[in-house]
Amino acid sequence: MSTDVTIILTAGLVATATGLIGPFLVLRRVALVGDAVSHAVLPGIVMVYLLFQTRAPLAVVVGASLFAVVCVLSIDALKATGLVKSDAAIGLVFPLLFSLGVLGITRYASGIHLDLDSTIYGEIAFAPFRTVSIGGFEIARSIVQLACVSVFNLALITLLWKEIKATTFDPDFSRTIGIRPALLSRLLLIAVAITAVIAFESVGAILVVTMIIVPAATAYLLTDRLWVMVALTVSIGWVSALAGHTGASAIDASIAGAMGLAAACGFALVLLASPRYGLLARAVQRARRRRAIASALESAAPARPVA
Repeated sequence: MSTDVTIILTAGLVATATGLIGPFLVLRRVALVGDAVSHAVLPGIVMVYLLFQTRAPLAVVVGASLFAVVCVLSIDALKATGLVKSDAAIGLVFPLLFSLGVLGITRYASGIHLDLDSTIYGEIAFAPFRTVSIGGFEIARSIVQLACVSVFNLALITLLWKEIKATTFDPDFSRTIGIRPALLSRLLLIAVAITAVIAFESVGAILVVTMIIVPAATAYLLTDRLWVMVALTVSIGWVSALAGHTGASAIDASIAGAMGLAAACGFALVLLASPRYGLLARAVQRARRRRAIASALESAAPARPVA
């Protein structure tokens, strides 16, 4: 498998894994959970080093995943109190965990090069060089890992589609019919944490956060149907991966950065030209309403008497 194909497949599988759950995060207004996780994993990395004196990828991922789950469950618990909103809960939890990690490094690991860039934040250009042997074939480790995560997320969304949909749009009604919104929310956030940490090691945090938020936000402007939104989110992610890789190859630039820029450009285009919710469509609708109101006022005005 060529280097270019491996990179595109890796990015596409990130788009698939994140695209299956990203729409629910956008609709639930917790889209920045992925960014929070990217900071909150630092204490897990420090803990693994202190306990086992290693920075091996598997151990680091396990430690990072543990604190990623702690992060998302803490955010959900704070939100469940009803005393703080989702954005405030995110802003409260991840600085706490990130600060804990920084203190751990400065106090116990100041003599070594231990940081997120060297341990958990990957670079997609290196994905083809980290391989595993399966059936005598060398396959990029990132493809295997992300394929497993994508299958897990697909199974989760498929098996709990009705429940997750109900709790996303009307948690109060869900509670009355026996569905537990808090449990479904935590399951979804745990899936986000696992997806983010696995993808960080393969492609880097910036691309993961981009793929969680931007394609889902773009799809949100294009449709009112949830299953269509999920399908569009995955498709937009793949298109962004292909366009970004092509652009990066043409100008010899960062591949992850180019993919993120392609996704952002797609969002900007849809924001401007979406048939129903785009800025141009809304401007046309406002102009039509003004003309209709002016016409109605003109027809309702009393005739002026003739002298």
